[in-house]
Amino acid sequence: MTTRDSAPLGAPCWADLWTSDIEGSRTFYASLFGWEPQEPSPEFGGYFMFLRNGVPVAGCMGDMGPDMPANDTWKIYLTTGDITATARDAEREGGQIVAPVMPVADLGIQVVFDDPTGATLGAWQPGTFPGFTVLDEPGAPSWFELHTRGYTQAVEFYRTVFGLDTAVVADSDEFRYTTLSAAGDSVEVAGIMDAAGVLPEGAPSRWAIYWEVADVDAASATTRDLGGSVVEDPVDTPYGRMATVTDPAGAQFKLRTGPR
Repeated sequence: MTTRDSAPLGAPCWADLWTSDIEGSRTFYASLFGWEPQEPSPEFGGYFMFLRNGVPVAGCMGDMGPDMPANDTWKIYLTTGDITATARDAEREGGQIVAPVMPVADLGIQVVFDDPTGATLGAWQPGTFPGFTVLDEPGAPSWFELHTRGYTQAVEFYRTVFGLDTAVVADSDEFRYTTLSAAGDSVEVAGIMDAAGVLPEGAPSRWAIYWEVADVDAASATTRDLGGSVVEDPVDTPYGRMATVTDPAGAQFKLRTGPR
């Protein structure tokens, strides 16, 4: 288990779900992970949080009006100490702003953008809210990974915009992968995978979030029972047993039981 008061600069610090089925999502994730869905906040357009053991673990939002229907995706946020500079640097390095820099009460300041390879993510400058504070426990996040068609460009983008250190794990035609860590810190916080030959036809580059579970096979079966689907069956890897699933509305995420 990893607990922290705040995320290192550049590290994932929050994730939220943009869903077309609010009530279904509340039931699904409560049943799968034991999360406690809070009441939607009128102040924040109906946004609400899921709690794990009384501590915020993820956010959720439905359609944002008739012109902005939810696209049933999970979005991650990387932490920054200067969100104005991050937004400026993201645009300079080929990113496109989707939602401009905006304060969220005293909780923090956010911006949402597409990186140069087309993956959507957010940046978060914490105020009173640091994001999730527990990782690698069942029901908590355990890894974050960019699957991209523009591997080399993506590595340079995150190194430049977020000041992350990079380390090449594999570099062959079969498998290219780089890990990211906060500057001067050896702890890996995310990965970038060359997925040009893996992503389905027409699918954009995207960030994937891994949720830790006690038993991937059981969680995959529960996902099916709750109306979700299993996209990739559980498989053993050097980094634990993993599966790719979707919730009933189609939002995709990963299940992982880390090495023991």
